[in-house]
This record gives sequence, C-alpha cells and structure tokens, in this order.
Amino acid sequence: MKFTEFGFDDRLMEGIDASGYENATPVQEQVIPLIMAGKDVIASAQTGTGKTAAFLLPLINKIITDTHEDHTNNALVIVPTRELAVQIAQHMEGLSYFTSVSSIAVYGGGDGNAFVQEKKALSHGADVVICTPGKMMSHIKMGYVKLAGLKYLILDEADRMLDMGFYDDIMFIIDSLPKKRQNLLFSATMPHKIRELARKILHNPEEVNISISKPPEKIKQEAFIVYETQKIPLVKHLLSKKDFKSVLIFCSSKISVKQLTRDLKRARFLADEIHSDLDQPKREEVLIQFKSGRLPILVATDILSRGIDIDNIDLVINYDVPHDGEDYVHRIGRTARAAAEGSAYTFVTVKEQRKFMSIEKLLGKPVPKAIVPEELGETPAYNAAPLAAEETEISANQGVFKIITSDKFPNTHSDLVLTHIPIFPFCASRNNRDRSVSLWQIISPPGENITEASIVYL
Repeated sequence: MKFTEFGFDDRLMEGIDASGYENATPVQEQVIPLIMAGKDVIASAQTGTGKTAAFLLPLINKIITDTHEDHTNNALVIVPTRELAVQIAQHMEGLSYFTSVSSIAVYGGGDGNAFVQEKKALSHGADVVICTPGKMMSHIKMGYVKLAGLKYLILDEADRMLDMGFYDDIMFIIDSLPKKRQNLLFSATMPHKIRELARKILHNPEEVNISISKPPEKIKQEAFIVYETQKIPLVKHLLSKKDFKSVLIFCSSKISVKQLTRDLKRARFLADEIHSDLDQPKREEVLIQFKSGRLPILVATDILSRGIDIDNIDLVINYDVPHDGEDYVHRIGRTARAAAEGSAYTFVTVKEQRKFMSIEKLLGKPVPKAIVPEELGETPAYNAAPLAAEETEISANQGVFKIITSDKFPNTHSDLVLTHIPIFPFCASRNNRDRSVSLWQIISPPGENITEASIVYL
C-alpha cells in the first residue's frame, strides 16, 4: 500500500516524500487507518517494523486538519529513554517539516538551558510533546504544564517502560490528563502487566499484532562499515570484483539513485535507474530490460523493494541502511528467490549504525562485517560489539563507583531483563556525555548465572 492512498494532507505528503517513504509497512497499513478513524489502539510491534511512522503520520495529519485549542499541549508521546525521545523527535521534525505542527522532546539535559526551553514550551503549548516519564512527571508537578486541551496519548515501548519501573510515573501522568482523549499503546511483547495497563487506559481498543519476517537463510548477508564518500568507490569495486549477471541497488532517496547511476554509467557499467520521478511507461521499460537480463544493474528507491517478481537477482546492495527492519527484509528478499542463492551487502555509515544495530537485533543475530579494500582508505569502527569483562571506575559526587560489565552481555538495559532498584541517582560522565544513572539488579536469563549488580544508563 502506498502512502498516497491514506488520504494525508498535501503538506504532510511533502514531508513523507522528502523522507523517502513510498510504501507502507504492514504495521502502518493496519494501524494508520484505525488512528485516522479515532480508535484507541493496542499494537504489538517491535522497533524496526515502522511503528514510529505508524503513529506519527496520522497524529500529524489529525493535528493539521482538526480544530485544537491554542496554547495547549495537544499530544503526548511517552517513551522509556532519552535516546528514543531524541530519535522520535528527529523523525517528527522530518515528517512535519512542511507543516506548522510544533514539537519538543522533553528528557532533561546536562545544563539549565534544556530545562528552561522545556518549561517555556510546555507552558506555552506544543502540538506534540515527546517525553520520558520521570522528566515529564517532574514538569507536571511544578504546575505550569498545560494539559487541559490534550487529545492524544501515545505510549511507545510500553513493556520496556514497565520493566524499567516507570509504572507509577506513567499513571501519575495519565491521571493528570483529560479523560476524553485518543490512546495508543505500542509494545514489543504483551505480558499480563501490559494487558492490565491497557485495560486501565484504553477504551474499546482495536488490537494489532505484527511480527517481523526473517530473510531466507540462503541469503549471504554482509555489512560494510564506511564513510559516505566511500560508498560509490566501494560499489564500483564490488561490481568489478565478480561478474554479477543481475544486481539490484537500493538507495533511500531519489537524489542518491540519480547520482549513483550517473557515476556507474561514467565508469562504463551498464546501469539504469528507477524511481517515482519517472513516468510509468519509462519505469516499465527499465524493469522489462532488467527482468530480461539485458540490463545487469538497476539502481532503485524502495519502489521496488516489495512485490516484484524477479527470480534471478545475484546481488542486492543496500547503498543506504533501510528505514527499518521490515524494509531490510523486503529489500534483501529480492535475491535468493525460487531456491536460488544470492548475496546482500549493506553499507553502514557512522550515523546509520544505531539504525543497523536495531535491524540486527530484529534478525536475532549480527550481520557479518566485511573488510573494505585498503585502497579505499581507513573506515569507521562499528560500535555494536559487547563490552569485554571488565570493571570501569566512574566518578560521582557521592564517591567512586564501578560499572561491572559482562563478556556476554553489553552494559545496556535493552539487552537484559532488569529489576529497578534505585539506591540513589547521580550523574556520571562517560564518553563526554552526562547521563542519569541508577543501580539495577540483573535477573539471570535461562541457563545463565549472572549475580552481580550493574549500573545501567537510562
């Protein structure tokens, strides 16, 4: 299903087009119409299925088209961590760029300026507030947050928030909101505690369950960790290294498609492009040439990631990391079809590493990292490897404390089941970035014996 079929406002469609979106993921297909119709929704969907856009797009559209009170906060998106708040805020900024919809991320910061900016926005009113529970609760308690006109509440990664001990904070916030509102709850899992939370805050909700598909095992997947300037030279190197009969290269934008195709043609590769700027007859002509084997290299946007029936593609290259795990699976699924074998290479820049780590997590295993040829120069490090067993000292105003890490598990709450035991919060400096820290107790995964306490970043 294409985004043009949802009936979004033209200003929102400009942002969707600029973000490179063309086809909706399964969770977007199911959730967006429900939200547009004003229904409460409970959705089981992991990060990487496109769920963020699934609630942001109809939310932005409703704010554009519906009547709202001036100088009030219209929508509240509650998330477990400041990193996710920043990520969603950036996503929001891109999608709403051509609209007048305002937004702010409320998660605290290392200086007083962040607090002042948050207070000003919450006092004046923002269309969409993206926040962490503890920080939002603190602002509400101070009495200046305008919530009387709030119409939309979204809980994202609700299971994770409950695992982190935020239930009381969430309920405090909800008790401060108007009773009449639209509620959306997203959770990767649906344990009993999530069902109980949903029962308390949702009204006759529609339920959506989405599980991400996995790529066939016969696809040889590899990732190249590169700088942006190394991408085109690497494509040329890979295409020169082996005689591929059929290569499909996916780019996340039409600009990248056009630039890469132009450079490949200059290097005397037989290549062509396909994207939404081409009229339908031209698209069909290019696709026929590619299917017949007369055109060995096709550079495309995600317009071709779903639904095309081509069984003889040797290699798929993700020139850019796909938007989410669902797109990744559909892109590389163009190879290794009809019992054939195939390869899929993904280029990962520094700014795309976090997104690619999320995709790896959904796949359930890391994608092997390939070596970039020496002649292309030094490459960035990939920062996903778990920390080795060690004890790292950090300083705090209450004294010196140790972070105990494991050789099997990285020092992050997203990879372990944890019980929150706040001994005392304090600020620690790590990698030149201030973060709030609390003490947690690790609950051993089945078959493992983990008994130490670990300091985990929130």
